Amino acid sequence: MITVRFAPSPTGLLHVGNARIALANCLFARRHGGRFILRIDDTDPERSKDEYAEAIARDLRWLGLAWDDSFRQRDRLDHYASVAERLKQSGRLYPCFESEEELRAKREQRLKRGLAPVYDRGMLKLTPEQRAQAEANGKRPYWRFRLSDTVMEWQDMVLGRRQVKLGTVSDPVLIRGDGTPLYTFTSVADDIETGITHVIRGEDHITNTGVQMDIFAALGADPAALRFAHLPLLTDTDGGKLSKRIDSLTLRTLRHDGVEPSAITAYLASLGTSDDPQALPIAELATRFDLTHVSHSAARFDISQLLALNRRVLHGLAFAAVADRLPQGATEAFWLAVRGNLDLLSEARGWWDVVAGTIVPPPMEGERDFLRQAVATLPSEPWNGEVWRVWTDALKQATGRKGRALFMPLRLALTGEDHGPELRELLPLIGRARAEQRLHLAAN
Repeated sequence: MITVRFAPSPTGLLHVGNARIALANCLFARRHGGRFILRIDDTDPERSKDEYAEAIARDLRWLGLAWDDSFRQRDRLDHYASVAERLKQSGRLYPCFESEEELRAKREQRLKRGLAPVYDRGMLKLTPEQRAQAEANGKRPYWRFRLSDTVMEWQDMVLGRRQVKLGTVSDPVLIRGDGTPLYTFTSVADDIETGITHVIRGEDHITNTGVQMDIFAALGADPAALRFAHLPLLTDTDGGKLSKRIDSLTLRTLRHDGVEPSAITAYLASLGTSDDPQALPIAELATRFDLTHVSHSAARFDISQLLALNRRVLHGLAFAAVADRLPQGATEAFWLAVRGNLDLLSEARGWWDVVAGTIVPPPMEGERDFLRQAVATLPSEPWNGEVWRVWTDALKQATGRKGRALFMPLRLALTGEDHGPELRELLPLIGRARAEQRLHLAAN
């Protein structure tokens, strides 16, 4: 069975780049009747926080992504220790004692000689006596994986033929001096045990993929049995790194701002493809998702495009879908009146103030007589959907005004804005008393 995983580190809030990877894995699994696993990579005790792990799960659920299984790596430390011991026994995992200062000096020397700053494997020459002496002096070894001197190749499901020449890569540290296993290692151990068949992640993992394929082989697994798909990274609208703006693009921020989850999933699913974004349920979105449609080039995340899509989504939402997120007291009539003018659901708050709260109309020079005439012709209640037409017809007859000269002063006086929802729908919600008060205020 096709099995994929999303493996975030709980060191911060989930942002749109993370969400794109999670969505791609979930849609791929659902399209092919496979399994989607949520794995929390939290072996780093200093940076991993429970509140971030909980926030990640909450954000994924809000997007509509459901997983078939989940676990946290911190609960599997004994398993990693056992797997690491196998690599030590086979000679692929070897102890190192060099400090960061010593390693920096080695890199600088290699660069001066015109060589790539690759680790020289000096610790492979360490004798048992030298290791014992180092440990007697209080040093604790960290452990590097001895890479094969080969080229790892694979047919990437997005990028096509890719390869990594392991001879140009430093032997990676898999275990820290304090015994903490690192991602490069734990990821492989978990992928083998959980039967991962496809790894879908960002393009920044290309070199890491070659290294991990070598670890797969060292643990007796067949790296050729794995399929990889590397999605090109996201950039901003100017082609720069999206990471510079990432704090404003967390799912928590987008949710609080009023962006709908279906707008986000539709946009991220189509990003980097020529497919038109469609706000659909996850199950239906999965039937249309195809990794072969993803371009090799970096995809530009344009917040204006997301907001345009969100606007379309909001315009089609029924009152029941948003009732619990609207200001207290908001009615279905209010929602139907304003939804077509919202980029973000949070903007509904401002329009609720217009119909049920207090606003201060802007000063309108030269409009005093007209506004007083507007008060004089204001129809008596009860008001219905015809009151706007009846009132403006009477005002047109009394003043001779029409078009913008007639409507704009009324809009500014009643709403404080020069554009927005149709006044024929807002006026009955505003009510006569509030409308009269605002017209008087604007006329003075």
